[in-house]
Amino acid sequence: MDFVKIHPFADGNGRTARLLMNLDLLKSGFQPVIFKAADRFSYYEALDKAHTKNDYSDFLDLSCQLEKEALNKILSLVGGVS
Repeated sequence: MDFVKIHPFADGNGRTARLLMNLDLLKSGFQPVIFKAADRFSYYEALDKAHTKNDYSDFLDLSCQLEKEALNKILSLVGGVS
């Protein structure tokens, strides 16, 4: 999150930040999360709230929801959940 805040590159800051976040998730045994186009408005609102109010709750809620979706998809593929 702080990586996006400092904006070190002219382009690709968000993509790089999401890649770093997914690397951390994978290293911790989680699945990578994918912010879909349909989530774009919620994603940007959550980022704005985190940056302006130092309140990360919406970003964490959205990320957790997407992690659950990723895990459920994997479980459905291996026959654990439909």
